[in-house]
Amino acid sequence: MDSVIKDISIVNEGKTFQGDVLIRKGHIEKIAGSIDVRFAVKEINGYGQHLLPGVIDDQVHFREPGLTHKATIYTEAKAAVAGGVTSFMEMPNTVPPAFTQELLEVKYAIAAQNSLANYSFFMGTSNDNIEEILRTNAKKKEVCGVKIFMGSSTGNLLVDNPLTLEKVFAGSELLIATHCEDERIIKENLAELSREKQELQPSDHPIIRNAEACFESSFRAIQIAKKYDTRLHILHISTEKELQLFTNLIPLQDKRITAEVCVHHLHFTSDDYEVWGNKIKCNPAIKAPHNKAALWQALLDDRLDVIATDHAPHTVAEKEEPYVKAHAGLPLVQHSLQLMLVYVQQGKISIEKVVEKMSHAVATCFQVKDRGFIREGYFADLVLVDLHKPYTVAKENILYKCGWSPLEGKQFPASITQTLVNGRPVYGNGVFDESVKGQRLQFER
Repeated sequence: MDSVIKDISIVNEGKTFQGDVLIRKGHIEKIAGSIDVRFAVKEINGYGQHLLPGVIDDQVHFREPGLTHKATIYTEAKAAVAGGVTSFMEMPNTVPPAFTQELLEVKYAIAAQNSLANYSFFMGTSNDNIEEILRTNAKKKEVCGVKIFMGSSTGNLLVDNPLTLEKVFAGSELLIATHCEDERIIKENLAELSREKQELQPSDHPIIRNAEACFESSFRAIQIAKKYDTRLHILHISTEKELQLFTNLIPLQDKRITAEVCVHHLHFTSDDYEVWGNKIKCNPAIKAPHNKAALWQALLDDRLDVIATDHAPHTVAEKEEPYVKAHAGLPLVQHSLQLMLVYVQQGKISIEKVVEKMSHAVATCFQVKDRGFIREGYFADLVLVDLHKPYTVAKENILYKCGWSPLEGKQFPASITQTLVNGRPVYGNGVFDESVKGQRLQFER
């Protein structure tokens, strides 16, 4: 599928410039103002559009194996490429959880057969699988990282044994990604609010899972990481208070402690529970508006390093349960790039900064090999975007298996017109080519 993209605005490494891109054997062979191709290739007319490196989403939950009534690797990866996400890193809280090397490889095998996007999977951590975690060191070029839930989640993924945390941080040669919420504080808040109110509501969620719970857990993770010089990446920062823990005084490639922000914490606030209720219930919680404002500032000044989704689909029935039983998580991977382009249109962030935070910085943080940039020799993971072609989220174009989105009814100013994965156009204007699947990500460690 050799091709040349002609006369397109290329957004890469802080610049936007007009040019052509030649793709051969799945890689970017040449980038130039004009390319005269003297052999047979497919020509893609890019006039009036922008070319971005494919989004790399470092935090998704695709639910397979064991929770396939919510989602599968096939359905969610298909939704991802329709949204310009060409690579994903998936979390271990499936059934059974990815607590062993064998279970981890089961997920890779499923993706190899079914995923239209490139993929990697985190090794899961429990209070008693330290030997399996340390075995992951031998696969540091093939596994994105180790995931620790320092706040409550499903199954037995909560790691609250201090000795286990110390051993993992001391022994892991891979990046450790943490979900940071203090379980003790959450339980105390829940008990206190339950005594005061007869029935809890979705708007109580940020009171129960408050800023203090996030800060205390993030602070603890950073303390342990500094003790052992561990490569730590804290997921889905949601509070103003946590931002004091991060710096913009060190180049990203030299940081040992990095932070992620998710699109829903940049878009929604606690005021939105009145409209969306449990549909925007997630962990950590969407909080008061001043947190959103602070997150935006920290994103723009580089205290927050990457943008992700924490894509976490649940069925409508699971979301319609009373607050206490309603499942936490939002499906977002199909629309994350388009949502950020809304803020580009509003002048809140530049398109170059969006590309930096959703592609370049993720590749740098995780040391992804030959992806995340539009560079000669790199894999041709690319997205064509029409910034002047509106797109409205509707039930008929939502591709998640759960069939709903908290962005339903929203009109975006831009459309994803084409997505290339490893040089192959897998999505274009609503049509998919499923004949070739994505590849396992490799890491330069």
